[in-house]
Amino acid sequence: MSRTPAATPATVALSAAGVHFSVLNYAHNPRSGSYGAEAAEALGVDPTRVFKTLMVDVDGTLTVAVVPVSSSLNLKALAAASGRKKAVLADPALAQRRTGYVLGGISPVGQRQTSPAVVDESALSFATILVSGGRRGLEIELAPADLIRVTSATVASIAQR
Repeated sequence: MSRTPAATPATVALSAAGVHFSVLNYAHNPRSGSYGAEAAEALGVDPTRVFKTLMVDVDGTLTVAVVPVSSSLNLKALAAASGRKKAVLADPALAQRRTGYVLGGISPVGQRQTSPAVVDESALSFATILVSGGRRGLEIELAPADLIRVTSATVASIAQR
């Protein structure tokens, strides 16, 4: 693990917004079954503080859902939080095109095309959380309030524990 700066669209966007953040690198194992669980283990961080970014089609609107890696996304809760009726995970190829990031490295920040975002309310119980920094093996640690501000996110209970 290192705390050296890494230039990705996510880190550039956070710097431009004046957000204080730390960059955490780890050696990604291509055989890992879960990117988020791998990050938590490699960095020695409680998995409830490491958040994954999922692209979801909410009644035709691509939406960013940010939930702890220790939980699943509750699609019905996300749809309700978005004021819609139905949500399904977006096609992975579409998620990559829309965000400009690869799977396992999709950051909620600095995406190619901005989408509405919803962050699980559990993020607010921590001083800092970790989200993908824009590539596999790179996490960003920042205050949840800063993530919510730079993504203009809604906060709701969308995780299924």
